[in-house]
Amino acid sequence: MNDSATQTAYRTWMCVVCGFIYDEADGLPEEGIAPGTRWEDVPETWTCPDCGVTKDDFEMMAL
Repeated sequence: MNDSATQTAYRTWMCVVCGFIYDEADGLPEEGIAPGTRWEDVPETWTCPDCGVTKDDFEMMAL
């Protein structure tokens, strides 16, 4: 039963360069990323709005 709750929980990702936080629950509407957008669904071409690095420089934050 817990597995489905774990799969649906939103996660947050942090830029290791500047500390910018991407929260899946909030998305980034100003960047065209709707609230609820999963990290894996954020385009590979997207870059950090604060420092310009790619998704490769983000790490999932521990809950």
